[in-house]
Amino acid sequence: MRLTASVFLLATALFVPLFSLRAIGPFDFWWWMSANLLLLCGLAAGLDRGFGLAIREDFASRRLTKMALGLGSALVLYGVFFVGNILARKIFSFAGDNISAVYDFREGASPWRIALLMTLIIGPGEELFWRGFLQRRLQTQAGPWRGLALATVLYAAVHIASGNPILVLAALVCGLFWGLLYLRYQSMLLNMLSHLLWDVAIFLLLPVT
Repeated sequence: MRLTASVFLLATALFVPLFSLRAIGPFDFWWWMSANLLLLCGLAAGLDRGFGLAIREDFASRRLTKMALGLGSALVLYGVFFVGNILARKIFSFAGDNISAVYDFREGASPWRIALLMTLIIGPGEELFWRGFLQRRLQTQAGPWRGLALATVLYAAVHIASGNPILVLAALVCGLFWGLLYLRYQSMLLNMLSHLLWDVAIFLLLPVT
């Protein structure tokens, strides 16, 4: 548990300034997010012997089924956010401004660069770290459902630094959704595909603005 807690504290130290500042020097949000995830995934692979083995075994079996489930789950989650966008704007007076602020993360960055980083690093990297490393270890150490709950709360918590309640709520929903997928199927291939497809759809192809 000590190793898991230490790596999470490092993740917090990396993501809190990212969400509060969004840019540092020549690095905008997308470069910074990508660098954080590369560092954390590399550290996870180096510290957890089971991390790489679990991924290799996952990619070696039922790839087409997992890819189909990844695509389907991305569509389901997009539908949840499509409806959630409508409801949030009706319930919360600040929802419209909060949602617009999330899309402001795209300012100054090429859509092609955002799509490339989301596809190759950000979507896969978030799943590898938050579910493949953190949730997997928490499930082993605290039990499946408690591990899922802890991982979901921790994933949402690092978004608090954004000062955007709707973004934190979105992270909580996403963390629970992808956490449940991982708990059920134990597949990084499925989760990574679901995450990157949803990212590209919600931020670039079909934004809910």
